[in-house]
Amino acid sequence: MIIREYKLSDTKLIMKLFYNTVHEINICDYTQEQVDAWAPENMDYEVWHKRLQAKLPYIAENNSEIVGFAELEADGHIDCFYCHSKYQGKGIGSKLLIHIESTAKLQGIQRLYTEASITAKPFFAKRRFSVVREQQVERRGVWFQNYVMEKYL
Repeated sequence: MIIREYKLSDTKLIMKLFYNTVHEINICDYTQEQVDAWAPENMDYEVWHKRLQAKLPYIAENNSEIVGFAELEADGHIDCFYCHSKYQGKGIGSKLLIHIESTAKLQGIQRLYTEASITAKPFFAKRRFSVVREQQVERRGVWFQNYVMEKYL
């Protein structure tokens, strides 16, 4: 598996990975209404395309298949962080996070933080992120619980 930079041609595959992961994995911790609001079936390609061009996520690729992606912002914020629904527990997230941590250190970022879902909270906690606070966030009129978590490098 390799970690590489985002290419414009990745957009549709990233959208599909995001949709499938939310609907097949996060459904264990959230309601159908919540996952439908989080990852709607009719996602806007142009919105995603512009977002990904701005965020430039790191892509985990295995045998030419995109198996994960993660975004690191200049202030240490890890925005999207998703691993393919068919490859959970295979070390993809760990490799993405190691890459993000290494990149952050090179950029002089001292603190990483994220808004982790109920599903992702144990992953981040295992990697020494601590919960700052629980919060409620709204997407498309539907409310979700998640956790602001941080780690100092």
